[in-house]
Amino acid sequence: MIKGIETKKIISFHDDRGFFAEVAKSGEESFHEILQTSYAETYPGVIKAFHWHKKQWDIWCVVKGQAQIVLHDLREDSPTKGETNTLYAGEKNLMLISIPVGVAHGYRVLGDSPMGIIYHTSKAYDPADPDEERIPFDSPIINYDWGTKNR
Repeated sequence: MIKGIETKKIISFHDDRGFFAEVAKSGEESFHEILQTSYAETYPGVIKAFHWHKKQWDIWCVVKGQAQIVLHDLREDSPTKGETNTLYAGEKNLMLISIPVGVAHGYRVLGDSPMGIIYHTSKAYDPADPDEERIPFDSPIINYDWGTKNR
C-alpha cells in the first residue's frame, strides 16, 4: 500500500429497523481533521480522475453503488513514489480511505447504478485559491488501464 494511505473497514450493525455504522472517528489512524464534508453522485461508467492536493487530506467513503478507486503516489520524498494502488469500495464493501497530500486519486463507477461518495477534507474549499491539481485519466505519468480485467 502507498505510504500514508489508511483504510478502515466499516462495520455495520443491523437489526429489524435498519443499520448503523461509524464512518470517521477521532483517535483512529484513518481520521484527520475535517473542515468540510461534501457529497457527490456520479453516473455509471464515468471516470473522474485524477486530482491531487498540495495542502489537504481527502477522506473518502463510497456509500452508494460501487467504485474502482485508483491512488498514485506523486510525492518526491516518498518511499512509494510512483506506486499505484487500486481499491474497490461501495455499499457492498464499506470502507474509509484517507488520502494524504501529494497522492493522486480518482475513480470509475462500476455497475449500472449511480455511485454516491461522502468526502471529508482537512481544509475548506476556497474558490479563490483551490488546492487541486489535475492529471488526465489517461495520463502517461500514471499509465493506468481503467478497463475491467476478465479473469
